[in-house]
Amino acid sequence: MKLAVTVGMPGSGKDELVNVAKSLGFHVIKMGDLVRSEAQRRKLQLNDQNLGRIANEEREKHGASIWAKRVIPLVTETKTLIDGCRSNDELDLLRHHFGDLVLIGIHSSPETRFERLSRRARGDDSMSFEAFYERDRRELKFGIGNALAMADHMIVNEGAVQDLRRQADEVLREVLE
Repeated sequence: MKLAVTVGMPGSGKDELVNVAKSLGFHVIKMGDLVRSEAQRRKLQLNDQNLGRIANEEREKHGASIWAKRVIPLVTETKTLIDGCRSNDELDLLRHHFGDLVLIGIHSSPETRFERLSRRARGDDSMSFEAFYERDRRELKFGIGNALAMADHMIVNEGAVQDLRRQADEVLREVLE
């Protein structure tokens, strides 16, 4: 099995990396989609406040690795990319269950990420800098910085989208070797 996992702050470029993975035949599971599904199940609006609250509540109720635990039964393909890891607890659980995996970190500066999120304007994206900053603080409390520091590969995404796609393609092809 070829298993890759992504970690990166909101707006760093994970969705573009996911698109490259799909083009290479990876089955993609987005951990954020699990949180969004839980919000829909609860009939809540898909916004940053609700999604952050749900992610945190579930971690407090079921443990720091709950979202990774919920991903495990969804990994059914021989080459899979799990997008959106948030902590070493999640990584430890995935490694315990699957053994070898490749952690791909993606990094962009806060200024670049804020600009991207403002343009993207998805329902759960923060539109004010204050809300963006609070979202970052919440993500960091989950442990995303520690997980990012453990990345096997690091993509710095400050340039053109074509540069990110090229870097993602190189890293993902290496995962497949």
